Amino acid sequence: MAALRAAVLVLLGLWLGCAAAAVPLVIWHGMGDSCCNPQSMGYIKKIVEHKIPGIYVLSLKIGSNMIQDMENSFFMNVNDQVREVCSQLAQDPHLTGGYNAMGFSQGGQFLRAVAQRCPSPPMLNLISVGGQHQGSVYGFPRCPGESSHICDWIRKTLDLGAYTQAVQEHLVQAEYWHNPLKEEDYRKNSIFLADINQERGINETYKKNLMALKKFVMVKFLNDTMVDPPISEWFGFYKSGQAKETIPLRETSLYTEDRLGLQEMDKAGKLVFLGVQGDHLHFSEEWFYSTLLPFLQ
Repeated sequence: MAALRAAVLVLLGLWLGCAAAAVPLVIWHGMGDSCCNPQSMGYIKKIVEHKIPGIYVLSLKIGSNMIQDMENSFFMNVNDQVREVCSQLAQDPHLTGGYNAMGFSQGGQFLRAVAQRCPSPPMLNLISVGGQHQGSVYGFPRCPGESSHICDWIRKTLDLGAYTQAVQEHLVQAEYWHNPLKEEDYRKNSIFLADINQERGINETYKKNLMALKKFVMVKFLNDTMVDPPISEWFGFYKSGQAKETIPLRETSLYTEDRLGLQEMDKAGKLVFLGVQGDHLHFSEEWFYSTLLPFLQ
């Protein structure tokens, strides 16, 4: 009897340990950033680990070092990046039971692509912090890269031929460049955003996988001077054919036709729209703790 009691206590302890284990977190940085910058993603990783003891945080790195990771945020085909991340996640033993995901700026829509294309291991909650889900950066008003000549070159390249095959294949920002004055060119030639937004037909697997999320949290920066239009961070965009008047997600054809399942997710309470004062990716540690941390616990 004593041996049985001891065995039960051991099993109970193991069960409680598993039950109390924090859900792992995967984060993906934005344009011009890297996985481990101590001022950005390294800092986010540090404060999450401090607030949630024992949590496993994976800050995604595309390339063999921080420099390659930063360069790839400009020049590596997004579809190849998503495939690389899907492989990383599938091989990570910490993630087999599922994970939460948090993407910053373009990392937000890239992680949404992971959710739609790679359901194993399962993404539980997706938090998009300033992600441009209906496209951007129309006009490319500001570039965060440390090298201004790279930013100037990107602007000129996008203006000259964002939807040419060569540019689409080799310039990340072109792959979510959504020009409302050239909708047909965008739908036909965008190799990334038009695909994950179901612009050329319905991929039922994409829809099913996205709808499997428990919560899809979208953070919009209310004083954003980088993303154009800022409402893209809440899945809204310009009315087609002009670049002045915007419409919210619920008035877009993507929603009314429910091509991604967002309407159904909305009715089920799975969509969360958050606004924060400040420019692009400018937020306080206190806001992060009080507003985003609860979705990770």
